[in-house]
Amino acid sequence: MASSGLRILGSTALSLLIAGGASAPSLALSSPGDGAVTPEACAALGYVASSERDHRLTSPRRATMAQGAPVGMAPPPLPIPSIQPRSESKAPAPPPPAVYGYASPVMPSPAFAPQARDTEKYPGAVANPVKRVADEPVSTFSIDVDTAAYANVRRFLNDASAPPRDAVRVEELINYFDYGYARPTAKDAPFKPTVAVVPSPWSKDRQLLHIGVQGYAAPRADQPPLNLVFLIDTSGSMSGEDRLPLAKKALNVLIDQLRPQDRVSMVAYAGSAGAVLSPTDGRSKLKMRCALTALQSGGSTAGGQGLELAYALAKQNLDPKAVNRVILLTDGDFNVGIADPARLKDFVSDQRKSGVYLSVYGFGRGNYNDTMMQALAQNGNGTAAYVDSLQEARKLLRDDFDSALFPIADDVKIQVEFNPAKVAEYRLIGYETRLLNREDFNNDQVDAGEVGSGAAVTAIYEITPVGARPSSDPLRYGDKAPARAGGDELAFLKIRYKPPGGSASKLIERPIGAGDVRSNLAAAPEATRFAVAVAAYGQKLRGDPWVDDGFDWNAVTALAQGARGEDPYGLRAEFVQLTRAAKDVKGS
Repeated sequence: MASSGLRILGSTALSLLIAGGASAPSLALSSPGDGAVTPEACAALGYVASSERDHRLTSPRRATMAQGAPVGMAPPPLPIPSIQPRSESKAPAPPPPAVYGYASPVMPSPAFAPQARDTEKYPGAVANPVKRVADEPVSTFSIDVDTAAYANVRRFLNDASAPPRDAVRVEELINYFDYGYARPTAKDAPFKPTVAVVPSPWSKDRQLLHIGVQGYAAPRADQPPLNLVFLIDTSGSMSGEDRLPLAKKALNVLIDQLRPQDRVSMVAYAGSAGAVLSPTDGRSKLKMRCALTALQSGGSTAGGQGLELAYALAKQNLDPKAVNRVILLTDGDFNVGIADPARLKDFVSDQRKSGVYLSVYGFGRGNYNDTMMQALAQNGNGTAAYVDSLQEARKLLRDDFDSALFPIADDVKIQVEFNPAKVAEYRLIGYETRLLNREDFNNDQVDAGEVGSGAAVTAIYEITPVGARPSSDPLRYGDKAPARAGGDELAFLKIRYKPPGGSASKLIERPIGAGDVRSNLAAAPEATRFAVAVAAYGQKLRGDPWVDDGFDWNAVTALAQGARGEDPYGLRAEFVQLTRAAKDVKGS
């Protein structure tokens, strides 16, 4: 339940924004379309340059939502003079959309040195143990299409330092890449599994079960309209170049993708929360860009207030036929109102029942609160990503735009039952924070992950075949011989999901048998070999005890290099370089 600490925003102010927003002078203008962001263009929309010197754009019509004052187009003033927005003369206005491409400079600038990382927070998770099939033949987990850990780990390695163990979520590293799995051809069966079983390169007695689940890619013309609320952290902790300035550039990339039928609102929060932009359709991109340009950092972080206002705004404009989503951009360092991840998790869980989902994009270093970001995304039916550069923003919000914003399924769960006649042990690599009980698989009341259009999910199990040396000794007393059933099946795969907004789940099943086994890793599909390389990279970064010392960083690099395949955006080539960087910082 939402705490009363979140209910401090006046209903009068919200009704002014929703019902009376059209009467505000800035909204009475005709649609401005798109174009270069200049002081003159933004002034015509109600955004006036704050000074001749720096040409930072702000609006004279400022108001706080908490005070119920008339709503303007710029962030509200803060009650304490010392935390008023300040001039940032070195920050240029966002470039016109024509320049957005991978050739642009990558942020953050090297001139901005990393801050101390001792306040960064990560959810603790112990690596999954080896399970005996005779004791626990069934493995169940919620899917995870988040990629935050990959970009965050890359940030550490590019700074020539080892990432904290808990910052490395192996499944998010694996799911960063497109593996080219075979795609479903119809939306009524939105998932198609791909399976391969190969010898483990880091343990001679074991095999790896690679499961890829590819989602249906809906044609763009068939995708519903968007009702988005950008919730932007403008507190003082977002003042670095790799924070608010980068967040604004990232949102400009997203704005490029909008269609006329899409609608965007903006809320900023620092000290108190306020509306920056009333609901605006996708034809008015210049208005959105001018609203972003007006944002400046300063003040404490009233994240709880901002969340409540953003959800209220999304629900006031709720369209059952649209995708209704709050997009939060923050370092997660909430320090005003509710700042406890558990309490905010309860609030977000309640809000998703309205049909409004939440996605979070993390920024910054030194005080980055990954624990908060994970709690919000996992309970808001959305995704979590970390933006360490403008290039990453383009990947997330341009190249992966459809999978990030248009869901094809909710509450997606995977369950694998292993055949004790063929498999003695198994270990799920990663997904430690996504594990479910066996009975949760059939319980439609249990929440799980969301999958977007065209997205894929990858999971890798390490398994011990019957007859190979197990991890633990057999029991002296009462250890039963495995049942001889299932023929040549090694395991049985089940995928359960709900259509977006649905309440009843559907089931996809597939046996895993001898036809899925490859005699050696070199004969495995390219997708399997590259996924295995990423899995090894993640486990070695974490220091997990399951990878033999003989499979060193050079072996990881060689395996990844040999499976690069087609690499149009250079992501796999970059990964190869990261394996070399990992060797430098880990030393072995």
